[in-house]
Amino acid sequence: MATPTFSGRLLLRGSADYERARLSAVWNARKPDRHPEAILLAAADDDVVAGVRWAAERGWRVGIRSGGHSWIGTGVRDGSLLIDLSGLDEMTIDRAAGTATVRPAVRGVDFNAALADAGLVFPSGHCPSVGLGGFLLGGGYGWNSRALGPACMSVEAADVVLADGTLVHADDETHPEIMWALRGAGPGFFGVVTRFRLRVHPAYHAIVRSAYSFPNAMRDEVLAWTYDTVPDISPWLEMSAKVTQEVTTITAAAFCRAPGDESMLAAVEAAPFLRHAVRRVERRPSTINDLYALSDALTPHGNRYAVDGVWTSAPVGEVLAAGRGVLDAIPTPESFLLWMLWDNYPEAATACWSTQGRLYFSPNAVWTDPAADLRAESWAHAALDDLAGVAAGTQFADHNPADRPDHGIEPAQQQRLAALRAKYDPSGLLCDYLRPEESTTALGRQLSQR
Repeated sequence: MATPTFSGRLLLRGSADYERARLSAVWNARKPDRHPEAILLAAADDDVVAGVRWAAERGWRVGIRSGGHSWIGTGVRDGSLLIDLSGLDEMTIDRAAGTATVRPAVRGVDFNAALADAGLVFPSGHCPSVGLGGFLLGGGYGWNSRALGPACMSVEAADVVLADGTLVHADDETHPEIMWALRGAGPGFFGVVTRFRLRVHPAYHAIVRSAYSFPNAMRDEVLAWTYDTVPDISPWLEMSAKVTQEVTTITAAAFCRAPGDESMLAAVEAAPFLRHAVRRVERRPSTINDLYALSDALTPHGNRYAVDGVWTSAPVGEVLAAGRGVLDAIPTPESFLLWMLWDNYPEAATACWSTQGRLYFSPNAVWTDPAADLRAESWAHAALDDLAGVAAGTQFADHNPADRPDHGIEPAQQQRLAALRAKYDPSGLLCDYLRPEESTTALGRQLSQR
């Protein structure tokens, strides 16, 4: 069978530049030991269409890379054609209509910089290196999503290449099933999105940030207070805590729509233990770029990462008791437990996105020495087994289903998604969630020997 002519580059396994492209497809310095049969560096929609059809002819599956920020390299799969969309990074903004059209590799930091010039904003991912493609498909918990909603709820239309090689323009009227799955199916989506049309939002009058650090002797008191307080704070106040080996830090960002809205920070300033803070930043005017810089400092490029998490709405005493093994065993000075306060957001019949809770409990292992892989991976993944009694599921942005199976959408949505995958991709051409037999981690090897 003839190889198609592509606008972009096709790299067959063993050819020059193949290995560089395979490794660069994963942002994490901890690379998966999986090898696609070929990598297509797509330069246009036609490349994606031709690539999907060619892979089907050859009996290969299709993996997708957008921004490459998948911690586990979901798109890099054995026996597949990896369609690398990192070259598709154009965007256009229609200020009058309050919409934008973006390609999947557009990074949230760049998107918001362009939107700022038009007096607009979007709840893009917290890490500046995250591309919009995988972020949107996975639900999209971004800046100020407690108020604006998961970013997938702002997707109005998309161009999608289906498993039969057809390119469709989908919206809620023309292709409601595709749009439903696109909003939150994560790696389980049954198509390749080459373009999103998004509803964007008016820029904030101001962003004001406060942060307080406390000795870890106060950790449980601080975490419990934030958990019990979040239902009473404004949805325009984003609050989280981070636990390291040394301190527990509350961070709160007020996304202000009008003068005086920074008063929502008074809820944090009323914490009964505030006088014990060993470090404080109070009501500091900030920008989206400032927030990105703070986030980037937590997860700089070049480290090895293992990240996971569970949603929970159980009583906080039960959460702290179940999570004790994670909280007490943070493996390196750079690692941290993210305690992200959420408190739910209304679900929609137009989105399969569903699993959530009051809290997202997320271990973030950060290290550099490959010899420490098993210890760090076990802390990030296996230790979450202790939370099974309080956990309500996970989120796809962080999850490693090969090493710790869990669900990111609810059972009814899972059942419907499986039916749609069978309808739109009956041969299973598009790779979906990683399976245990595909794990190449130290933890995965240990688990396979049990």
